[in-house]
Amino acid sequence: MEGGVRLRAGASKQDVREKVWAYLEASGLAAFPRPVRGRIPNFKGSHQACCSLKELDVFDRAREIKVDPDKPLEGVRLAALQARKTLLVPTPRLRTGLFNKIVPPSGATKEILRVCATSQGIKEYSVPVGLDGKARVDLVVVGSVAVSEKGWRIGKGEGYADMEYAMMVSMGAVQEDTPVVTVVHDCQVVDIAEELLDDHDLTVDYILTPTRTIKTNCKRPKPQGIIWRKVSYEMLGKIPILKSLRYREKQTGKDVTLQDEHSDLADASTPAALSEKAMAENTRPQAAAGSAQTGQHYVEGDSTATAMRFLEQRQGHTASIHRRQQRVNKPCCCVDFSE
Repeated sequence: MEGGVRLRAGASKQDVREKVWAYLEASGLAAFPRPVRGRIPNFKGSHQACCSLKELDVFDRAREIKVDPDKPLEGVRLAALQARKTLLVPTPRLRTGLFNKIVPPSGATKEILRVCATSQGIKEYSVPVGLDGKARVDLVVVGSVAVSEKGWRIGKGEGYADMEYAMMVSMGAVQEDTPVVTVVHDCQVVDIAEELLDDHDLTVDYILTPTRTIKTNCKRPKPQGIIWRKVSYEMLGKIPILKSLRYREKQTGKDVTLQDEHSDLADASTPAALSEKAMAENTRPQAAAGSAQTGQHYVEGDSTATAMRFLEQRQGHTASIHRRQQRVNKPCCCVDFSE
């Protein structure tokens, strides 16, 4: 876009993000919530861009649509509800599961549907969908900070959209040909160097802006599932459903070795590391395919208790060895070893 975001050669992902956020603010294009830095940015004209989705065949054919909870996608959520499609929205930071299904009240008016499409409506008119909810997503809509006409996407840097998609692959909710759409301002469409992309990065098939609909014809493969070697114990602890999915995949014989399991042994022996590992490697998840609340209770309650018992046992064992060593090394007053 002429006069728009200018990127220097060799720009990193974070460089791209910072340039886009700064340009949106400086040009007066940024919209509530402000500032847009650190967010999937809302922009003036987002509703107009969202309305373009209704013109796509992939939207007409879709019965079940997953839409991120970002503010600029509010118009997409409303369009899905007005078209009486099943609307799935990821839970915030995946803390309590993967999806919430938005269920408007019977006979909902247009105004009520508008409320259902907002962040407040997601809280008030949703029910959780567990792993056994048999979700079959026909269309995925994600937010972006930047995207290229080739379909290469950069998010805000926390990796949740990429992880959500990988988890949907893992649970069989999306197929290889499930289309992915993003909604951005024209200035967010920039050249992105392919070397910035990793194998876990989600690509998009359609880009909707206030003035254009771009079909990317992207040939780069989308994530084929969860890449466990890039998942840490910390992430496993923060996302309960991830632990359940890991258990499922482990039962099928897949390699679910985590990033931390290749750590240095010295680091792994510290109390903090032992506690974290004990929490992540606890026994079989309770109701692995059950409700998100059960999974959350398991992580916050049972895992912590197990971690503490693990540490106490280790510390007790260490103290016992130390006492035995003291008895062996203690000088005996009854025997004279001098010559």
